[in-house]
Amino acid sequence: KLPLTVEEILNFGEGNRELFIKSSTYSIIPITVTEMGLTISWIFSSDPKSISFSVVYQESEDTPLDQYKVLIPMTRCNSHKETIRGQVKVRNCGIYTLIFDNTFSRFISKRVFYHLTVERPVIYDGSDFP
Repeated sequence: KLPLTVEEILNFGEGNRELFIKSSTYSIIPITVTEMGLTISWIFSSDPKSISFSVVYQESEDTPLDQYKVLIPMTRCNSHKETIRGQVKVRNCGIYTLIFDNTFSRFISKRVFYHLTVERPVIYDGSDFP
């Protein structure tokens, strides 16, 4: 479990981060968001083979598991062959959790190289027109 805040992601810089996910396990990155309208984006690849990926939302730490909302269902990604990109718009404050799942692999551990970004919406106020 690697909890992050929006501010920590904003300070990520350009480099990739790395997760080591043992066979038959998974790794989660919960992102606590206190501001609506943001866009959380990710890019990842895996080595040596595929990894499964999902995004879930929970209102708070105390939210019961049966009230989590699945934003992106668990999907097996050929991220060892191509870079996977995606994003989710923050419609509600809470915890957005990225899940990298290697439970289907009984013997092979994986490395996941990922980069996260958070964008604030550009609000145009028309002030550059005469």
